[in-house]
Amino acid sequence: MNIDYIVSFMKKLCETPSPSGFTQNAIALIEEELKSFGIGTSLTNKGSLSALIPGKNPAPQKALAAHTDTLGAMVKRVKENGRISFATIGGYSMDSVECENCFIHTSKNTLHTGTIHTIKPSVHIHEDSKTLERSLENMEIVIDEKVFSADDVAELGIEVGDFITFDPRFEYTKSGFIKSRHLDDKASVAILAGLCKHIIDNDIFLENSVQILITNYEEVGHGASFGLMPSVKELLCLDMGAPGTGQNSTEYAVSICAKDSGGPYDFSLRSRLVKLAKDNDIDYKVDIYPHYGSDAGAALKSGFDIKFGLIGPGVYASHSYERTHKDSIVNTAELALKYILL
Repeated sequence: MNIDYIVSFMKKLCETPSPSGFTQNAIALIEEELKSFGIGTSLTNKGSLSALIPGKNPAPQKALAAHTDTLGAMVKRVKENGRISFATIGGYSMDSVECENCFIHTSKNTLHTGTIHTIKPSVHIHEDSKTLERSLENMEIVIDEKVFSADDVAELGIEVGDFITFDPRFEYTKSGFIKSRHLDDKASVAILAGLCKHIIDNDIFLENSVQILITNYEEVGHGASFGLMPSVKELLCLDMGAPGTGQNSTEYAVSICAKDSGGPYDFSLRSRLVKLAKDNDIDYKVDIYPHYGSDAGAALKSGFDIKFGLIGPGVYASHSYERTHKDSIVNTAELALKYILL
């Protein structure tokens, strides 16, 4: 598959803000891309994108899902001094966003920049700057405007409930590393786009059509609770693997999840994925993630009677400034392709 295309589209996605609840621009970007391949798409009422890779049998039995929603924040309160208190979207630690540049998207379609700091950011002023607890109550956004009061901020059009997004800082190094915020899960969305492009460009004939589902509320727990076609019997989610201390995953292999915080994934599907990886010399790692959930869990809790699995590129420092390697992207894409063709 074309790794350069996948990384290029990944960059576009990462640089298109889409925290849960504010994904319309990213969904539109993906929809336009899939339509350019000649793939039909539709939107669910809550804004997820469904597409169909055509096959001889029009009723898909397999679905591949990834999510385009990311971590982010919302304006919770404008302080009297013109600083902003925020509420989180998704789960992340405050030290992972400290000193991060951000964007405030107003309901009037204006954009303002700022930086996330603690309320005591300077070691030259605050004796407890280093030891201050990095809790939500101790964080604030300093707006890049001459504001001195809540009224000044109101004049900018900034209101409670406005979305806040983080600068992704996307980089693709000469050594093949990809660094960015929101590789969870835009790396997987880009892989699915690359998969669709590969199948269409190479006139690969599928016996059965395959549904592609791009969800938009995974980070808050209900992404794939709706949107799967009635004929689907298996759901393979593409989401990040999480390398780190005590884990089996790496940034170079495709991760195959055996269990997450919701329990074990389907054993028969996992076994088929492992066999496909072995038979095709695809570098893989089976792993368990104790603090992790996916679109598979949302689908199951909504009552879908499906077999379910999860694969994805290994993403280091998940829910922070993340990193993976092109080898992991290639291995994930190849395993997903072999699964479709099986």
